[in-house]
Amino acid sequence: MKILLLVQDEQRVILDKLYLAIAAAVEVCEIRRLDSAQQANLRRYFRDIDVHSYDRIVLFLRFKKEIRQRRFLRSLPNLVFLEHDAYQNYIPCKYQGTFSRHYAALPWVWVISSGSEVVRRLCAEGVDAVFVPKGYDQQAMSNLGQPRDIEMAFLGSIKSQAYEGRRAFLEALREHENLLITRTASGDEYVRTLNRIRFFVSADVGMGEYMIKNFEAMACGCVLLASNQGASENAALGFVDMKNVVLYRSLAECQNKLRQLRADPCLANDIAQAGCSLARASFGYDSIAPRIAEALRPPLRQPVIRRVLGIAWSVGWQ
Repeated sequence: MKILLLVQDEQRVILDKLYLAIAAAVEVCEIRRLDSAQQANLRRYFRDIDVHSYDRIVLFLRFKKEIRQRRFLRSLPNLVFLEHDAYQNYIPCKYQGTFSRHYAALPWVWVISSGSEVVRRLCAEGVDAVFVPKGYDQQAMSNLGQPRDIEMAFLGSIKSQAYEGRRAFLEALREHENLLITRTASGDEYVRTLNRIRFFVSADVGMGEYMIKNFEAMACGCVLLASNQGASENAALGFVDMKNVVLYRSLAECQNKLRQLRADPCLANDIAQAGCSLARASFGYDSIAPRIAEALRPPLRQPVIRRVLGIAWSVGWQ
């Protein structure tokens, strides 16, 4: 199988190792990094590309640029979207419902989404979607075995509209607990700081999906306190409350479990170790990339082409 993988040239989350792992998991993979202007004009970018020479054309680009180019995207054969943000389709934010409309306009495409429940809902809408979770760079993220001098913290952004629930929860928790909310540079500083944290509070409140930070914190040996995204999501990931993660649905439940863990350090250690083992076994790019590669192999539905007054139109699918 020959893959053309188009990705963002600059991203807040560095995913280069994921791209390389995907390339290693398929026969031929050509990775191209598109800057903002190139993403905004895909018609021009594809002008000199023989699209029929690829078995799959995989887009992992800015969604807000993709949705402005549906007419051109309808002309690309064997099109697959790799998507980490489709959870926004089902939460109150500027993209609520937009993913559904986008995929409805391209009903023959294949969608690889990082949310189990998102995939279930997309499939119910008639979208060909498959679940492959987010992952982390297993070569960069690890438990360094150093003393953890920060009892509880969150590292990351709380400014986006999609993170409104995250911000509200973290600020409420900080009123009652000694919670550090901060950001670090990517790379070594981020890994070193995670390794200083005893309890990592992941407040993906109302998102219906677990973000990358959950897996990174687990891999670095933190006890993960995560907003509960539901039974189906937990089952899909192998999350078991008070065994390899700590799940909460309210501020009170989060605080109650914190008290329990503080009173029983052995339990906290066991959860951290089990979570780290789960992350290493299931969510490293070396595990995620082969799943993405396998998700690319099933045959895709093909557009039905009709001609009206000599003009070809893609009007459906087989």
